[in-house]
Amino acid sequence: MLYRYLETMITRGRYVKEDLVKKMDFFLLNNRITEAEYTELVALMGK
Repeated sequence: MLYRYLETMITRGRYVKEDLVKKMDFFLLNNRITEAEYTELVALMGK
């Protein structure tokens, strides 16, 4: 569920990259998202 929310934010362009990466780092460290999801989201930001 969190992954989908983050994906939607990124695709709609409603984020500041530095802030969102910090939040995603926190989510990854607390097992809220997987490494694969993290990698996909970061790649999506690069598009």
